[in-house]
Amino acid sequence: MRFIGSVIERLQRHPKRMVFPEGTEPRVLQAARQFCSLQLGAPILLGDRTHIKRVAEGLNLSLQGIRIINPKESEDLERFAKTYVRLRRAKGMQHSEALDAMRKPNYFGAMMVAMRQADGLISGASEASGSVLRPVFQIIRLAPGYISASSCMVLEVEDTRFGHQGAMLMADCGVIPEPTVEQLADIAVASGFLARQLLGVRPRVAMLSFSTKGSANHPSVQKVEAATVLAQQRGKERALDADFDGELQVDAALVPEIASRKVPESQVAGHANVLVFPDLNSGNISSKLVQHVARANAYGQILLGLDMPAAEISRGASAHDILGVAAIVGLQAIEYRLLYPDAGAHVTGE
Repeated sequence: MRFIGSVIERLQRHPKRMVFPEGTEPRVLQAARQFCSLQLGAPILLGDRTHIKRVAEGLNLSLQGIRIINPKESEDLERFAKTYVRLRRAKGMQHSEALDAMRKPNYFGAMMVAMRQADGLISGASEASGSVLRPVFQIIRLAPGYISASSCMVLEVEDTRFGHQGAMLMADCGVIPEPTVEQLADIAVASGFLARQLLGVRPRVAMLSFSTKGSANHPSVQKVEAATVLAQQRGKERALDADFDGELQVDAALVPEIASRKVPESQVAGHANVLVFPDLNSGNISSKLVQHVARANAYGQILLGLDMPAAEISRGASAHDILGVAAIVGLQAIEYRLLYPDAGAHVTGE
């Protein structure tokens, strides 16, 4: 709670509009109520108004201060559909197909964010990843300078010796199965920028492998080595004041005593607050192990490299988890132009 408490305090000074496409999901309703009660901004629930009210009554939750939009009845439906046709014209999108898509809350919510009618989107509590990510990636453009979108988890463990007072970022844990050298570098830089904003300290980014500085020779190790060099270069180009090092085993990245034996000269080893995994298997497995075995607070997936902030949450997320993710996405929105300096210069589809 140390980390997320500080995020909440900062967001309270600059409240944001957050859209929740799963308006009838009880955990989402509870999180939206807390988001509003804590004065973090204006929650927007998507779905059938009568159904949402019925669920809220069953939970004994007030909907005061919470906006409800039924995409099927929205006055923006036609305009959103036309914009979606323009975005997907190369794929042969027809107007009738676009209307059907925009009637679906995840598509409508993504378009609200792209059209600047909301500051961020959180979905996934009752949906498979593809149902959330597909509309987001189709509608919200990549931020300038990024070749692909990715994601990170923010985890907070009880042991404050790890990361920054127990908080650290892990990436990519939810989007790219086998990242290329260029994608790994993008993931490292994007998560470094986010770490700087969320943690308020110098990002120390560890590019992870099963090898530390040549202790093993394998193509996957060579890929991490090359990605580290490229991340250092791109970090400098984008004026990110951070340290990148790799390839590092995770114990060398996190434990000072081990780091002092393996890589004593490293500025990252033993003090990493960002962990970049070589592939999605290792990232997803590791983040869930830390969450459940170490009983860490886990917030994510926070999507990276997009023109506007969004998150795809786990179907196992609690109302507290959803609130935490919403607070992080809201905090991103406050200074999104610092995270992605050239983003937001246009409105999608126009």
